[in-house]
Amino acid sequence: MATHLRRDSAPDPVEALLTQAFAPIHKRALGVAVGVTASAGMFLLTLFHLLRPSPQAASIELLAQYFYGYRVSLAGAFIGAWWGGLTGFIAGWFIAFARNLAVATWLRFVKAKAELFGVRDFLDHI
Repeated sequence: MATHLRRDSAPDPVEALLTQAFAPIHKRALGVAVGVTASAGMFLLTLFHLLRPSPQAASIELLAQYFYGYRVSLAGAFIGAWWGGLTGFIAGWFIAFARNLAVATWLRFVKAKAELFGVRDFLDHI
């Protein structure tokens, strides 16, 4: 049996750490996490403005321009929570997608550069 085909040694700890550090982010999981947080934030923000109206506070009624059916009311809090969850999910999914794409592109570039560096003096050995 050829010795160069056997892999009796333990896995490289540096490679294991790099694989863990640059692991892709799960898009759906980040989308759900951001969506739930945005949903709760919209709901609590609307309730806060209902319970403690302040003339100096920023007007959140303008959110109705972005979220169809939203009003500063109890029913509007639920509608705002739904819209906040939807937009939060989309934003979280896209952030994970963009991060995964950027990391994968960067890793391919670094790997290609390392391979080119390894064979740059190829003609010197002929």
